[in-house]
Amino acid sequence: MIDCIFCKIAAKEIPAKIVAETELSLAFWDIAPKQPIHILVIPKQHHENVAELAAEATDYLVDLVQLGSRIASDVSTGSFRLTFNTGVEAGQTVFHAHGHITSTTPKEQVA
Repeated sequence: MIDCIFCKIAAKEIPAKIVAETELSLAFWDIAPKQPIHILVIPKQHHENVAELAAEATDYLVDLVQLGSRIASDVSTGSFRLTFNTGVEAGQTVFHAHGHITSTTPKEQVA
């Protein structure tokens, strides 16, 4: 997609603070975090939302969830959310499928 910001981030045309990536997925810090940990995980291939991704590219969906879970385990205490917004009414603002990894307690804050 020509005007998709996440496609441009996946293509490395727009810089992002990348956390990790695989052949199919890319994870980076959200520029407007809602929690101490707020990382976005996207498929490198454009799909408008997670429902479309699940219907058309299950290999990308599985890879995205596996990468997101691995990152969440690395950066959080083990309690985290991996959420997807689908559609305007659900709060989706960028129409490229993406998961939000969020947690209130980074691993390094636990004593």
